[in-house]
Amino acid sequence: MSAAVARVGVVGGGQMGAGIAEVCARAGLDTVVCEVDAVAARAARDRVAASLDRAVRRGKLERAAARDALARTVFTGSLDDLADRQLVVEAIVENPDAKTEVFAALDKIVTDPAAVLATNTSSLPVMRLGMATSRADRVVGLHFFNPVPVLPLVEVVSSLHTSAETTLAVEDFATRALGKTVIRSQDRAGFVVNALLIPYLLAAVRMAESGFATAAGIDAGMELGCAHPMGPLKLADLIGLDTVASIAESLYDEFREPLYAPPPLLQRMVEAGLLGRKTGRGFHVYAQG
Repeated sequence: MSAAVARVGVVGGGQMGAGIAEVCARAGLDTVVCEVDAVAARAARDRVAASLDRAVRRGKLERAAARDALARTVFTGSLDDLADRQLVVEAIVENPDAKTEVFAALDKIVTDPAAVLATNTSSLPVMRLGMATSRADRVVGLHFFNPVPVLPLVEVVSSLHTSAETTLAVEDFATRALGKTVIRSQDRAGFVVNALLIPYLLAAVRMAESGFATAAGIDAGMELGCAHPMGPLKLADLIGLDTVASIAESLYDEFREPLYAPPPLLQRMVEAGLLGRKTGRGFHVYAQG
């Protein structure tokens, strides 16, 4: 991958994928977002447009800049439209089989042998995804944080096969092109941030589950007593309880430490579709729209 990346692809136009696409487009990059079909691609476009509009209304972005960013972003339902990309970032659901399938397909579709295939996974082994391709040395973890246009951090995760050149190239891209701050992590479940964060969130879930304190009380305790900007259960709702559970399962599978095991209450809420902000109800209730 050249140090001057101009063409970026994003696979997945959900909350994370749309955010990654937005920061790339705002940085002046030719950006293509691929979803499963045309309907999902239109929804991804609406998601990016709404986020840009919020930035304008909050005085964070000029109207003309928002218009230009959206104009330089293409939304498609076909992976084949990513063939000429220099960097492709996968940001689909945290499912190892689905991600592996995407990487195997991208390996055949992306024509530039120097192109980098990156994953935004928050917990899955980068090595597993790299081994699904013929270019494991060009596969790397590029983990953004939600909301992507606001939070400045990116974790760069190198597998045992990722080349030093690839690692340096994506670090340069994240810092110079996107203006992010980069920290490196080994290819271990949870990387740096989630390996520290998830046990904290799970402890809050267990506290609520046991009746030790209410969700409101737990969040108020950490916000007002520890000066956290958001309590742990509000944060879990923001991340998505399905995502929290998925990361916890990956951590537990790798380390077998009880503190990583998802509590029964969390698992039941995921089964019930109570996933937090995105469904309107998790540990708290949210107005939709």
